[in-house]
Amino acid sequence: METLLEVKNLKKFYDKSHIVLNGINFKIQKSEVVVILGPSGCGKSTFLRCLNGLEDIQEGEIFFGGKMVDHSKSNWNLIRQKIGMVFQSYDLFPHMNVMENILLGPLKVQKRSKAEASKQALELLRRVGLASKQNAYPKELSGGQKQRVAIVRALCMNPEIMLFDEVTASLDPEMVKEVLEVILELAKEGMSMIIVTHEMKFARAVADRIVFFDNGVVIEENTPEKFFHSPKSERAKKFLDIFDFLGGF
Repeated sequence: METLLEVKNLKKFYDKSHIVLNGINFKIQKSEVVVILGPSGCGKSTFLRCLNGLEDIQEGEIFFGGKMVDHSKSNWNLIRQKIGMVFQSYDLFPHMNVMENILLGPLKVQKRSKAEASKQALELLRRVGLASKQNAYPKELSGGQKQRVAIVRALCMNPEIMLFDEVTASLDPEMVKEVLEVILELAKEGMSMIIVTHEMKFARAVADRIVFFDNGVVIEENTPEKFFHSPKSERAKKFLDIFDFLGGF
C-alpha cells in the first residue's frame, strides 16, 4: 500500500518542562482511516495541528507523498491544500453565506474558475443534504449544518487526506449523527482520514486502525476489534473501562 503521510520522532514542546508530544512515530496509508483516541490533554489535537503546519514542531520529520516537508510558510500553504482539516468550532465566516464560505479557498487560493468550483460545491452540498442552504448565513444554520458546511468547504479543495478534530464535541446529541454519517460515507468512498474523537461507537465503526495516545506518546496501535475487546496496555484498559461504565460502545 502507498504511504500517504508519515511522521518520524515528532516532538512538540513549549519549553523543556512542557512537552506536549514526545517522539511520535506514525503513518497512514492511502484510503486508510486512522482514529486517534486518548484522554483529554494527551496531545491528540496538537498532533493534528502539527500535521498541517498550524503548530511548529521542535524535533522530528514529516513526510507527505514520500517527500520530507519543508517547514517554510509558503510550503505549508501548498500542503494545506492537500491536507484538509475540520475543527470543532466550524470557523465559518459569519458575514459570508454558505456558498461564499465554501468558494473562498478554491477561488482565492487555488485560482479555479467560479463556474467549475461552484458546480463542485453544489454537488457536495447535495451530498450532505444542504443544497437548499447555499445562500443561508451561518447564523441561520444549526450546529450540525455548520459542521457539514465546514466539511464541504474542506472537500472542495480536493484534499488527499482529511483531518477531523473532535468535530462533534460542540454539537447537541441529535446533531452528532448527521455529521458522523457524512464522515462514514467518505470512509466508504476511500478518503484517507485521521480522526480525533471521543465517540467510541463511531470510532469502532469507521476506523481501520486505532492509535491510542497518552501523555504525548503512542501507547498502543491495533485494529478496532482487538483494541476494544483486548487492549494490550493497562492504560488503554482503564480508558475503555470508563466508557464502558458510562454506557458501553
